[in-house]
Amino acid sequence: MNTCRQIAARTVAPGKGVLAADESITTMSARLVTAGVESTAENRRTYRELLATTPDLAAGVSGIIFCDETLNQRFADGRPFPEAVLALGILPGIKVDTGARDCPGLPGEKITEGLDGLADRLAGYAGMGAAFAKWRAVFRIADDAPTAAGIRANAHALARYAAACQEAGIVPIVEPEVLMDGPHPLQRCAEVTARVHAAVIAELAAFSVDPAGMVLKPNMVIEGTEYPAQSPPEEVATATTDMLRALPDDLAGVAFLSGGQAPERATANLAAMQDHRTPWPLTFSFGRALVEPALFAWAGHPERVADGQAALAHRVTANADAVRRRLQPL
Repeated sequence: MNTCRQIAARTVAPGKGVLAADESITTMSARLVTAGVESTAENRRTYRELLATTPDLAAGVSGIIFCDETLNQRFADGRPFPEAVLALGILPGIKVDTGARDCPGLPGEKITEGLDGLADRLAGYAGMGAAFAKWRAVFRIADDAPTAAGIRANAHALARYAAACQEAGIVPIVEPEVLMDGPHPLQRCAEVTARVHAAVIAELAAFSVDPAGMVLKPNMVIEGTEYPAQSPPEEVATATTDMLRALPDDLAGVAFLSGGQAPERATANLAAMQDHRTPWPLTFSFGRALVEPALFAWAGHPERVADGQAALAHRVTANADAVRRRLQPL
């Protein structure tokens, strides 16, 4: 357990965040095609190596989340991804859920699967060098959703996964994501997110998950994508940090997902949160908001690897600078 605490603290180290490069094969293949790149295992491997080998990436990134395919692949020089990434000063991580599926008995709601055989898979990932693991649960906002049953089912799965991770000596990154989709106002997102967090906290406690040995990866509290007005960063920051007050004081840290926000907006919201004092660091674990500019700058061309890396470095630096605002006196 002490090892989990040490790794969790390193994951949310001051001025650093986590890079989410854990898209499934299906999702990553679709994004490659959109960028004009043929969808092959080698191109997925090349793209992830491009990200991981970005010069000075460790200055703003503490860890990278990979999918199973990537964790089992090798750098061009033959080194396994976990070994090569660790040598760069970055912790390797793994997404261990197997995706969200329709939840029986709850039309329109999802349940994340992957608990079967999880203990054995975690042991294997730990042996490969994975320092942390991520599990994502999704909650859709509608007039009749999410239901108490849908929230409870996903909170229970998150807690079982987190407990299994800590037993394996792996830090759990617990990701309950309230989706942006819909016409709801910011206040509705805050209410639903608070309900989700209350259930997740209760289930984590019931399974004796050590908060100091885990990282929470929540959504920011923002309006839905179809809402007519966009909330300013200060309003997002206040609503988000107010909602987080119920978290345990000894939680290792909070690493927000970007959730489909434009890269610049996610960074601005993250920066505004640093003006709110909390018992735990507030950092980032962004996926698309970091890597999509790199993908399109590279677009599969070997001669444009440096362009892709420069695009990633630009977004990482912007977010690292945002969280470093917390280190300055108010």
